Amino acid sequence: MKFLDEFRDARAAARYARAIRRMVTRPWTVMEVCGGQTHAILRFGIDQVLPPQVTLLHGPGCPVCVTPVELIDGAIALAARPEVVLCSFGDMLRVPGSRTDLLAARAAGGDIRVVYSPLDAVRLAQANPDRQVVFFAVGFETTAPATAMAVEHARELGLGNFTMLVAHVLVPPALVAILSAPGRTVDGFLAAGHVCTVMGYTQYEELARRYRVPIVVTGFEPLDILQGLAMCLRQLEAGRSEVENQYARSVRREGNLPAQALVERVFEPVARAWRGIGEIPGSGLRLRPAYAAFDAERRFGLDAGVVSAEVAGECISGLVLQGVKKPPDCPAFGARCTPERPLGATMVSSEGACAAYYRYRRPGSRGPAGNARAGDDDGRQDDARPD
Repeated sequence: MKFLDEFRDARAAARYARAIRRMVTRPWTVMEVCGGQTHAILRFGIDQVLPPQVTLLHGPGCPVCVTPVELIDGAIALAARPEVVLCSFGDMLRVPGSRTDLLAARAAGGDIRVVYSPLDAVRLAQANPDRQVVFFAVGFETTAPATAMAVEHARELGLGNFTMLVAHVLVPPALVAILSAPGRTVDGFLAAGHVCTVMGYTQYEELARRYRVPIVVTGFEPLDILQGLAMCLRQLEAGRSEVENQYARSVRREGNLPAQALVERVFEPVARAWRGIGEIPGSGLRLRPAYAAFDAERRFGLDAGVVSAEVAGECISGLVLQGVKKPPDCPAFGARCTPERPLGATMVSSEGACAAYYRYRRPGSRGPAGNARAGDDDGRQDDARPD
């Protein structure tokens, strides 16, 4: 495929790697925010061709991973009700709650269905007027417009049997939390291109100025990431802290204005606890009062508005999500914690950092050495997942 050949060209990647090695004169730490970028970095061995002065950290860019335990427990409780059909993206089914997960709840008789769009859940409510259909809405700004559209469509149809359990989270407040943390080690960021396709990057410009940190909006293919890194490192070496757009084929500074207006009309910001991290002010979305009839927490009396961010005591996924540690630093990694028996969400989600290391870096895995670096695709079909 031309697209994959163009952005996975091994010779071009080698040229970028050589350019990075020539430009770097001191140690720098760059965090990629998106879990999709993390998987690409490990799959294609991008971190292994960088000079030793460059350290890559993996950020909290997996919305499934940061969904708090109490919201998952709330979804499980809803699924146990005989009148409820709970709809979710596929990645959510195996994320651990406090005692079990949605996959086990489905095995126990809960009517839990994997959907690929919020509008699938709306259609399901239309087709089943005698059931209460709840959509578990998870994702960053990327998927929030589709969720907002589903709510508006349900209101237009007059559906009284459709609600949402909203767990949307926002990227800029998470970056503020990372940049404000004591002992901050991050020098620059690669921002997620799909989020900025929707929201643009004007919000990042203030962060770059305030915290004196370069932020480069970056795509997801190997050459995207290498070019984004080169742009970020060039700024760091020059002492600049600006927002640059590597992903210009998709992202505009102002973003998708109609999509932003739709999200603004349906949702309002709220403090949200991020699993393993804690509460971050203004980092979540909830339905505005005008759309309260579609709020599953209100309709079913769930006490999910105040949530904690606890994870299994042995699990260090919170530190992984903050970029403090990497998955192999966990003593349970690959032994007591595997995709089949996960301790934390970062081992479950197809965008989780632990899942990426397990797949590409554990002994016997199909790591970069066994993976074509230009144009190859291993044929895996991931479940529907939020971004």
